[in-house]
Amino acid sequence: MITAQDLHIHLGGNHILRGVSFEVAAGSTFGLVGESGSGKSTVLRAIAGLIPGVEGKLTVDGRLLGAKRDKRFYRQVQMVFQDPYGSLHPRQTVDRILSEPLAVHGIGEADTRIARALAEVALPSSARFRFPHQLSGGQRQRVAIARALIIDPEILLLDEPTSALDVSVQAEVLNLLADISAARRITSILVSHNLAVVAHLCREVAVMQGGQIIETITSEALRAGQAYHEHTQQLIALSHDLEGPAPV
Repeated sequence: MITAQDLHIHLGGNHILRGVSFEVAAGSTFGLVGESGSGKSTVLRAIAGLIPGVEGKLTVDGRLLGAKRDKRFYRQVQMVFQDPYGSLHPRQTVDRILSEPLAVHGIGEADTRIARALAEVALPSSARFRFPHQLSGGQRQRVAIARALIIDPEILLLDEPTSALDVSVQAEVLNLLADISAARRITSILVSHNLAVVAHLCREVAVMQGGQIIETITSEALRAGQAYHEHTQQLIALSHDLEGPAPV
C-alpha cells in the first residue's frame, strides 16, 4: 500500500533523511522508532506532503506521489498529530471540527457520520457541542482520531499519538486505534519512541538513527530482544528500564 524508495531531504543545509526505504503492506501497521531527531516524524510529513523538496520515490496504492498532494490523496490518507492541544482549533466546537472534512470532500449525511464517529472513538454525544478546552487530553485526541476517520480513509499516519497524554489514558487510545484499524483494515504507519507500544501494535518495525533506517525487525524479534544492530539493542535495554508495559 505504501512504498518509500531512497528518500532524501535537505533542510537548511542539513541532510535530514538519508536514503530511507521501506514498504507497508495493505491492512498492516508499520512502526518507525528512534531517538528524538532520528527523522521518524519527518518521514510521515514527507508522505503527507508537508515537507517540500523530497528526493526519492513515494507511492501510495500504486500511485506515484508528486510534489503536491491532490484531494484524492487526502481522502485516502489522513494524519493524527502528536499534540491534541495544538491540532484542534480552539474556537471551533467538536461538531464544527468534524463537519469541516465532510464539507471539504463533499460528503453528505453529516449528522449521521458525526454521531457514528463519536461513538466509534467512545466519546459521549454530549461532547459534540463542546470546545476543545472543555475536554480532557485523551478526549481531545479521540476527537482528532474521529476527524481523521470520518471520511473513511484507507491509510492513517500516526505521529506519536499518545506521547502528550497521561499514562493512564495512553493504553486506552492505543487500543482504540488498534481495534479501529483491525475492524476497517486500515493501513497505518505509527511513529513512536516507545518500543513497548510499537511491539504491541506493529507487525514490523524500522529503527531509525541519524536520518537512516539502520534495522527492520519483526515485533516478535523485538519482544525477544533479537536485534542485530547495536543501537537497536541499546533502545531495547533502555525500554526495559524506562518504558511502561505495552497496552493490553
